[in-house]
Amino acid sequence: MARSFLFAQDSGDAATTRLIATAARVTGFMKGEPGSARQEDYRPGGDNGAFLAELHGALRTTCSKAGAAFYAVRLWTNLIWQPAYLAVISVHFEGAVPDLTQLSQKRRGIYVDGYRLAAGKPITGETEALIEEASQQIKAMTATMLEEVNRELRLKPLPARRLLADRMLSLMVWLSQHRRDLSSETIERYAALWLAALELTGQGMLEPVAGPAGERLLIVKRKGCCLDYRIDPDRLCASCPKQDNEVRVARQTANAWAELG
Repeated sequence: MARSFLFAQDSGDAATTRLIATAARVTGFMKGEPGSARQEDYRPGGDNGAFLAELHGALRTTCSKAGAAFYAVRLWTNLIWQPAYLAVISVHFEGAVPDLTQLSQKRRGIYVDGYRLAAGKPITGETEALIEEASQQIKAMTATMLEEVNRELRLKPLPARRLLADRMLSLMVWLSQHRRDLSSETIERYAALWLAALELTGQGMLEPVAGPAGERLLIVKRKGCCLDYRIDPDRLCASCPKQDNEVRVARQTANAWAELG
């Protein structure tokens, strides 16, 4: 008889369903379910050639003038965003890290959006130890992901590392907005621990800025570029390193202040 996840069978099942529910609740957009990978899903180290070719084809059709460098970046950022979110949520909201290597991901058009996570007993401990544990898993997963992306399109390690650093730093800013009990100094310390454990130190940083009422806010100072300007040349991301630094800081500060409201 097929196993049902409607009711938790053991502590591992309960932890998995709880993490998936927490991720959906705190983000408002993550779509997960417990279970093993479906045949059409992406799983690091699996038979992913068709998945990546189809995602590449969808990007090329939808963004026909963006070019190969953009498609390679989008393959990479599509694959890493859900594992990164789950790593941060598992550490800082659940205090328990599952086996993230059992994560499989679903494609929806030009996006990787939706996942499955196999049940298993998570690792618990102090926050610092959990950051280390989650980072080791993410390092292993992303090393495999980069190899697989490069079988489809060329993406050099340095821009890939910088984009992963951007993702983690952006998640630390997101964490500061959703865990108001954590001081900005604590968030900065966690960010440094994540980057160090992922061997990404120096590939970006959190930058403290003053809000309109003197609040200490955090923004991201990036080194990587997502190349989104290749879709819309007249519009740069708020954190884009290609724009004037004063403009970047002002735009990000306004966004950070708005999130506090």
